[in-house]
Amino acid sequence: MTTTSPSSCGQSDQNLFSALRARFPALLDSAAVETDQGLVYSWRDLERATAMMANLLTSLDLPAGARIAVQVEKSVEAMMLYLATLRAGYVFLPLNTAYKSTEVDYFVQNAQPSVVVCSAADFGWVSKIAFKNGVQHVFTLNDDRTGSWLERAAQCSDQHTPVARKADDLAAILYTSGTTGRSKGAMLSHGNLLSNTQVLHDYWSWRADDVLIHALPIFHVHGLFVALHGALFNGSKMIWLAKFDAKTVLRHLPQATVFMGVPTLYVRMLAEPALTPALARHMRLFVSGSAPMLLETFVAWRERTGHTILERYGMSETVMLTSNPCQPDARFGAQGAQRRGGTVGFPLPGVSLRVRGEHGRDCDVDEIGGIEVKGPNVFSGYWRMPEKTAEEFTSDGFFRTGDVGKVDADGFVTIVGRSKDLIISGGYNVYPAEIESFLNDLPGVAESAVVGVAHPDFGEVGVAVVIPKAGAQLDPASIIGNLKSRLANFKIPKHCVVTAELPRNAMGKVQKNLLREQFRTLFQADA
Repeated sequence: MTTTSPSSCGQSDQNLFSALRARFPALLDSAAVETDQGLVYSWRDLERATAMMANLLTSLDLPAGARIAVQVEKSVEAMMLYLATLRAGYVFLPLNTAYKSTEVDYFVQNAQPSVVVCSAADFGWVSKIAFKNGVQHVFTLNDDRTGSWLERAAQCSDQHTPVARKADDLAAILYTSGTTGRSKGAMLSHGNLLSNTQVLHDYWSWRADDVLIHALPIFHVHGLFVALHGALFNGSKMIWLAKFDAKTVLRHLPQATVFMGVPTLYVRMLAEPALTPALARHMRLFVSGSAPMLLETFVAWRERTGHTILERYGMSETVMLTSNPCQPDARFGAQGAQRRGGTVGFPLPGVSLRVRGEHGRDCDVDEIGGIEVKGPNVFSGYWRMPEKTAEEFTSDGFFRTGDVGKVDADGFVTIVGRSKDLIISGGYNVYPAEIESFLNDLPGVAESAVVGVAHPDFGEVGVAVVIPKAGAQLDPASIIGNLKSRLANFKIPKHCVVTAELPRNAMGKVQKNLLREQFRTLFQADA
């Protein structure tokens, strides 16, 4: 089955920053960002600071298309650095702050950035990796408005003309781990990001008086592109939270109209007695994504607040692909189509989505198959991986998402699984093969398998099953401890089992479905 929505925007030949800047309100001295620390930044502050940072980048005499790798804590200044990178015509490379030295070393080797910006506390080990790999410039940026990056930028002019960019020029690279354990850099252009921003602005009915609570990290699609671009393109003020805290979000609800989060955040807010319809009466839109939401969470939120969460679907390679309706859909009569829990809605305008079965056959209504997509938001390919890029696209230009789903008679898309064994834990992607590669390198480990199982807080978590080498004595706690020193915390399995063998089929392949079933109820007692 193929589903297509008409496009509401064309290709842009404009620098994404220029498009966002053009949407700033006329009153530049009005508040653009208010932080949870009581700081207020005006739109003029964003204009001047991004100009100074862009001038600093320009002064470094970087090569065309230079990558700017950034691994810092969330701050307004970090957001300004992202915008300045676009403004100066370079390529932004955000890195999760949880990444350890082994991971960062790979990213720097692969992307070969010209500039690396990190927290001062990490400068010792990050700079060692950067200089070893030929990086010329390493700066520090902290979440308290200190660091060498700001010191240098303060010496630059606050006047800067954005560098002209075409729609297909590269704007950002987002690394997403592969099922082979090798991370892939998804290349997103100015046109990819702007087209999606324009579509979501209309589809989610952004209003002049909207205020966004920004409680997401800014190193992945949801917080960096969907939330941030949405507010900037609409000229809307953001209430900026350095980290998510349920009580803090609830305290700000009366001053806001839009909130975006992953299912885990909604679960944690539901645990707060203060969450009531009265507290949320000024809110217009609650958006959830990055991981599947349990139907019980969807229902509980509606009962507790009177609001129906809007679920949507996207990925690093495509930004947003589908969304439940924000407004009633005229195709469904006077009442229109309403948001349906457990689905991710319709393909967004301009997106073609199809579900295909074996041998490239289009699936029928409600038939499960692989999801393939095409549109102006879909990336051009993986950084320096032409063969992998070719594998992921069909001969007629559709991207194979690796997700498995179905489309019902009304056109609602439902994601039912992931063909690549992806685990989504707390909104973060975790790839078993990557974890297994580290497990298999540990002394005494003969083989391992990692599977995802349901968890009441994180949605899913990993369970590691490890086979010892002959005569080896393995301790599950020690295995987990070893991984914690080498991998980001969200990738660490929540449970480890040492066993003599793994279930296999006649071909010798590990039957992960049996492992998932074996540990399916492991965390139910925590519910």
